[in-house]
Amino acid sequence: MTKVDEPDGGLHTAFLKPRHSAAILRVEHLTPTITRLVIQDSYVATHAAAGQFVNLYTQDSARMMPRPFGVAGIEDDTFSVIFAIVGSGTRDFSLLEAGDRIDVLGPLGHGFDMSGERTLLLVGGGLGIPPLLYAAQQIHDSPSAQAAVALFGYRDTRFADAFAAELCDKVLSIDEREGNVITLLDRVIDSDPQNVEKFSILSRGPHPMMKAVAQWASTRGIPAQLSLEARMGCGFGTCVVCVQDTVDGRKKVCLDGPVFTAENLGWAV
Repeated sequence: MTKVDEPDGGLHTAFLKPRHSAAILRVEHLTPTITRLVIQDSYVATHAAAGQFVNLYTQDSARMMPRPFGVAGIEDDTFSVIFAIVGSGTRDFSLLEAGDRIDVLGPLGHGFDMSGERTLLLVGGGLGIPPLLYAAQQIHDSPSAQAAVALFGYRDTRFADAFAAELCDKVLSIDEREGNVITLLDRVIDSDPQNVEKFSILSRGPHPMMKAVAQWASTRGIPAQLSLEARMGCGFGTCVVCVQDTVDGRKKVCLDGPVFTAENLGWAV
């Protein structure tokens, strides 16, 4: 048995559906190196919480280990993932076509806690951005009046801004030539300096970026949740590949995370 996140962010103990085959409905090449897959899987679509991930397995039987991808969105009985081609495994996924099938395991891990009434600043860097799109979707579809502001940092191509613009109250983005996400956070605070206490941060991206975000938030008393990226083997806590040092000892990113607070990680100042 394993812990599975419910769409409302709660946890219950249940049997996780075993690895299973699902159909590829759409393949979209957002840039020459970034691909979006839309996969038909009613189990993942029903159970995935923002911040959780799925394991995808290539059709090459010589590659035994799956690749973890954050859920980037849900529509009816489908979910999407967005990824960059960084090796032979992700290249295999990018070459899939509509009608192909892929093995899926998930949803896995612990997602974001989006309860409360604070304005959520979705701070993402590069390919850490896609799971924040699903967070934006859940906020957008919620009956609450919670607001979401996307703050995205890119190396170059702004591949996710159009998706975020349909879901967020505001989208601010920046590339390496212009600055970084701290530049954007400063702009948000400078535009509303009297209301710092109304903000909360959800962040995903490279570890140096998230450490900077955690320290920036800590000095201003803003809560921050950070979704870690890590090399994984199994994805559900057996192989102990993805351990992370925390204030409570070493934790497994796949099982105890991937979402931790800045205080959990000891990144708050």
